[in-house]
Amino acid sequence: MIITFVRSIVLYIIVLIVMRLMGKREIGQLQPFELAISIMIADLASIPMTETGIPITRGIIPILGLLIVHLIISLINLKSIKAREIICGKPRILIYRGKIDEKALIKERFTINELEERLRDKDVFNIGDVEYAILETSGEVTVIQKPNKRTTIPEDFNIMPEYEGIPYDLVVDGKVMDKNLTAIGRNYVWLRKQVEKFKITPEEALVVTIDGKGQIFCQKKERN
Repeated sequence: MIITFVRSIVLYIIVLIVMRLMGKREIGQLQPFELAISIMIADLASIPMTETGIPITRGIIPILGLLIVHLIISLINLKSIKAREIICGKPRILIYRGKIDEKALIKERFTINELEERLRDKDVFNIGDVEYAILETSGEVTVIQKPNKRTTIPEDFNIMPEYEGIPYDLVVDGKVMDKNLTAIGRNYVWLRKQVEKFKITPEEALVVTIDGKGQIFCQKKERN
């Protein structure tokens, strides 16, 4: 039992490291070769995890081998556009200038219902509102609506919004984020003074954030 537990932890750490080295992607954004490698890694890890009679190296070595294959393929993708098209495929336009491309749907084995479902996922509920719909190599559908159906932006009214910047977490679950304080040119003394306005200390806060305009949000922890 203990051996199985230890082997599980070791393999988990190895798989976690390998997946981190493969890069940050959501499952829905994986390329076909990445998805295949991910499935194979999971399968290779499961065998020595439960079968204590199999040396753990028989799981680790193939996993590392797949990592090397992944890195080689990724490098080839970076260096060669042609190889990238062969390995990952090319984006395909499903709707062009408001007209559905039936041939493209057939080639991608896409039904009208599936297309409508993908559009709804992008908050587009009328297929007639779409100017372009592009099936990306990851399987995601990029939607460009017709000009008169797009959400208006300040630029449409010649309005220039103020620069907002990005918000920073200053305290998370009672822990002060020193790096973020340094990034905005502040220190703990300043933070404490700001948080005291909410009648608590930084250590008592569940979260403290500051946005690009200098506005502070603070919420106290309900638990000790």
